[in-house]
Amino acid sequence: MSILQYDFMIRALLAALFTGLAAPAVGTYLVQRRLALMGDGIGHVAVTGVALGLLTGTSPTVTAVIVAIVGAVAIEIIREKGRANGDVALALLFYGGIAGGVLITGIAGQGAATLQSYLFGSITTISNLDVGVTIALAATVVAVALGLSPQLFAVAQDQEFAQVAGLSVRFYNVLVAVLAAVTVTVAMRTVGLLLVSALMVIPVATAQQVSRGFRGTLLLAMGVGTLASVGGLVISALVPTEVTVAPGATIVLVALTGFALAWPVGIGVRRRQRLATPFAAQGAGVLGLGGESHTVVPEEHVHEHGEECGHPAVAHGDHVDYVHDGHRHAPHGSHYDEH
Repeated sequence: MSILQYDFMIRALLAALFTGLAAPAVGTYLVQRRLALMGDGIGHVAVTGVALGLLTGTSPTVTAVIVAIVGAVAIEIIREKGRANGDVALALLFYGGIAGGVLITGIAGQGAATLQSYLFGSITTISNLDVGVTIALAATVVAVALGLSPQLFAVAQDQEFAQVAGLSVRFYNVLVAVLAAVTVTVAMRTVGLLLVSALMVIPVATAQQVSRGFRGTLLLAMGVGTLASVGGLVISALVPTEVTVAPGATIVLVALTGFALAWPVGIGVRRRQRLATPFAAQGAGVLGLGGESHTVVPEEHVHEHGEECGHPAVAHGDHVDYVHDGHRHAPHGSHYDEH
């Protein structure tokens, strides 16, 4: 029996697809700025937004977006002004957001169980309106994250350089914070506010294992996030009905499985890169100038090193060394210097 025959599964798959694209797109910049837990902080603040929606009788999604954006901008201002470091500002969001949400929910006459679908996600109950809002917001996030990637990367990588280059560092920092807030509320019904940070960070960490460039990491992370979201949802749907499997938790566990599989691959890739340039980290220069030591090895090779010998050549001061038998050999007259 195909899961696509159910309307709610089609809606859920669409929401998972766009959430999987948007969350890692923003998460890449957060990881680059060493703010991987910012999604968690914003998620806790969004709990207060959901509670305000329940209290006022308005849409919890709308109020969550507004409160999350306010919280994200607040943490950016606190961080920029230097009144508290990033960790302290995140802690303020963590504790204040969740406490305010639980308190206001009680005032609204709702129990803590009412927050369940928002804290841990409820993607199979998502409505047509929710899907439309999710697609629109996620598409906006992805468009900005890709379209402004040079500027956002410059600010995330080196703010002083970005400022000298004429970029408005404050504007782009606030923009990333707003994108993170919107992404958190987009993923609220998919993986839940307490797990949204995982979908923002884990695919990025997975992509970093096998990709060295920023743009490659960004695109690969989006692909991994999409596979994790859709794959986790499909797995939870295929589990026998007598077993209850939460889609949000399954999505996160699938993402973690992807990281576990990519980690040994990343080790192999980095090892091959080191072997390809085994002496790249050493200073170039002759003995006494570059700080390197070498041993004179009075041996004769079966062949002479040269452009066609097949061994990697490494520039070394005023001559060229050749990588041979795990060492770097420099032909000097009748012998070779082994470095």
